[in-house]
Amino acid sequence: MILENLPPNFIPFNRPFLAGSELTHIRQAVANGKLSGNGMFTRLCQHFFETEYGFSKALLTTSGTDALEMAALLLDIQPGDEVIIPSFTFTSTANAFLLRGAHIVFADSSPTHPNLDVAQVQQLITPRTRAIVPVHYGGQGCDMRALLALAEAHTIWVVEDAAQAIEAWHHEQRLGTFGHLAAFSFHETKNISAGEGGLLAINAPQLAARAEIIWEKGTNRAAFARGEAARYEWVDIGSSFLPSELNAAYLWGQLEARHQIQQQRQVLWQTYAAGLAPLAANGHFSLLPTRAADRANWHLFALICNSQQERDALIAFLKQRHILAVFHYLPLHSSPFFQAQHDGRPLPWATHFSNRIIRLPLYHELQPAQQQFIIQCIHRFYAQ
Repeated sequence: MILENLPPNFIPFNRPFLAGSELTHIRQAVANGKLSGNGMFTRLCQHFFETEYGFSKALLTTSGTDALEMAALLLDIQPGDEVIIPSFTFTSTANAFLLRGAHIVFADSSPTHPNLDVAQVQQLITPRTRAIVPVHYGGQGCDMRALLALAEAHTIWVVEDAAQAIEAWHHEQRLGTFGHLAAFSFHETKNISAGEGGLLAINAPQLAARAEIIWEKGTNRAAFARGEAARYEWVDIGSSFLPSELNAAYLWGQLEARHQIQQQRQVLWQTYAAGLAPLAANGHFSLLPTRAADRANWHLFALICNSQQERDALIAFLKQRHILAVFHYLPLHSSPFFQAQHDGRPLPWATHFSNRIIRLPLYHELQPAQQQFIIQCIHRFYAQ
């Protein structure tokens, strides 16, 4: 639904947040006279992630999708290589590796959470398995300790799809720092936004130099600019993954305000939890479970309804009252594009969550009265 066409009293699912300094930084980028990538604001953002998160190297990209596509290039994924990913995810997770000719092997969700079921990954590994791509749905981590042990035993790369996981922790470690590589998204629906944007985090130091070359269209341009190369040359494959300095400047303003953003999202999340817990306790739906091992980033608030029919009816009920709630994802293994390529294994839990999840509006400027109205409407629905 297009935001501009909504009636004035419609509560959208998401509204991009302007923290305050973004436009100042964009004006500074214009004044600096460099709007293409890898300028001052790109370097500020990358340095922040390398020092604050401890990545061996951090490279801004035009999207989280591009970060995943960079990862596939960097790991030299070839036709026939197998890559294990969850079926319950967005298409970008699969497309990045399909574009390199990989065969996608879909894993089911766990019975208790939409994340990949690590317990079943062992049986999916073959001599052709090159990578496993766990997706941290809602900013909650997969069981990364078990997954890394499995990958190490079989010498398999791990690429974290951390699109929703900025500022989230798992076992007192930031998500995105476990795997060899990690891809983040700064889409406008994410906690920290650049409008469109992403980040490839490199945790395996041996991949850092080549990652920068792929990032710079297969050239040694970045090393040449630092005086580390005698000539600016084409040395490898690559593409144009760098975002504009305007996007990086906007992102820098968001990073400066990250604590404010996170605190407000926590308030909103906890307000939903308190207001809807009685309905969950009465069995009307389940709340997306949280784990003691995780420190949430408050990315989303989701209900798991008791049936698809009930979920769809609740979405329609809220829409009639000018509230936009959404569902996702449709399982990729049964999609029109991939169904014929799937090996036929049933993935019941991916289908289960796809049919029953509903996400409620959660954005920085959601007003207390609006949020209470949403909660009241859900109570009214279940009182019928």
